Amino acid sequence: MRDLSRTIHLSEEKAAELEADIAALKKDAVDLRSALIESAERRKDLEKKINESEAKLAGFGVREDEIRRSFRERRAVLAEVLAALQRMGRNPPPALLVSPEDALASVRTAILLGAVVPGIRKETEELAADLQELADLRTKIGTEKEALVTTMASRQEEERRMDLLLIANERLSRSRADELATERQRSEQLAEKASNLEQLIASLEGEITSVREAADKARQEEERRRLQTEEQRQRARELAESLPDKNRIAPAYPFSELKSKLELPAAGEILRRFGDPDGTGHSAMGMTIAAAPGSLVTAPSDGWVVFAGEFRSYGQMIILNTGDGYHVVLSGMDEVSTSQGKFVLSGEPIGTMGEKRLASATALTLETDRPTLYIEFRKDGKPVDSRPWWTGQDSGKAQNGT
Repeated sequence: MRDLSRTIHLSEEKAAELEADIAALKKDAVDLRSALIESAERRKDLEKKINESEAKLAGFGVREDEIRRSFRERRAVLAEVLAALQRMGRNPPPALLVSPEDALASVRTAILLGAVVPGIRKETEELAADLQELADLRTKIGTEKEALVTTMASRQEEERRMDLLLIANERLSRSRADELATERQRSEQLAEKASNLEQLIASLEGEITSVREAADKARQEEERRRLQTEEQRQRARELAESLPDKNRIAPAYPFSELKSKLELPAAGEILRRFGDPDGTGHSAMGMTIAAAPGSLVTAPSDGWVVFAGEFRSYGQMIILNTGDGYHVVLSGMDEVSTSQGKFVLSGEPIGTMGEKRLASATALTLETDRPTLYIEFRKDGKPVDSRPWWTGQDSGKAQNGT
């Protein structure tokens, strides 16, 4: 399927149309961020459809192979059936008409045919049913492939739109480029020294200005909410639900109130959950998703970016401070499209997966070649089970004020 996606190209007209659409946007942070989140939502929906189509095609292929294997195994029986049908037709003639000169032989023939014909009829009916199912499968495969090509073309269009939006957003943020470059360099030094995630987060929030400021903002927001009356909190929730502020600089909701409301950051199959054996004699501290190559990764909730870069065997990693003493760790990406100290909104694109699985510590013993995204929730520095936060697979979207 990956080879198929490489054969799909945007037309020059479509590319020019996308560039014109982006150019028409007001170049302010709110509009660009809104457009990015909407684009990310469309792209993830398309990636889910692609995964579903590929799963369907794989199932059709397995069934087609089963029918063909059945034909091969029954080749001798089928040959006999076809030969018998060719000689006598579907309904055999009366025995006496076949051999009127020998009544005894005719009776014997009738007895034999009476015993054999039901078996031939059964084999013939099974053969006809299998041939019809094979024909139906071929039709379904053709239809599904056409739908897959259309979806892949739509995803490529959305990828191009997002690339243009990210470029525009980057231009808007260049005023702090030198300062961020210095901080990024210092973060890389701290990452080299840190032996684990807890140590890395502590050192970043202690020594990196933008990260320390983000942590201070998170604590201030928690204190502000703590001092609110229940009536004020309820009013704030209602306002966030009815009119979410895309220009907000703090989470729309306390992270602890988002249980059953977060969407998975990437479309894919969950291979391992918190507490499962990790293949090394220990329990997994997070969950692992097998994603399609090049899949988009979005922020599962509002939060400040504590770290965005490479960390040991984790690959490209992003750590979000989501408030309430929680951090969300996402690793295994090929590229990150956010920066340290930035406040991101739920659903905002923050990275993309690579072409194949990284040989990371969190992906050890997994029987897949697909790229894997590792997700870990931490409360006050300790890993916690993220399952209570994810929305049901049927609802599809996060409900946290985006």
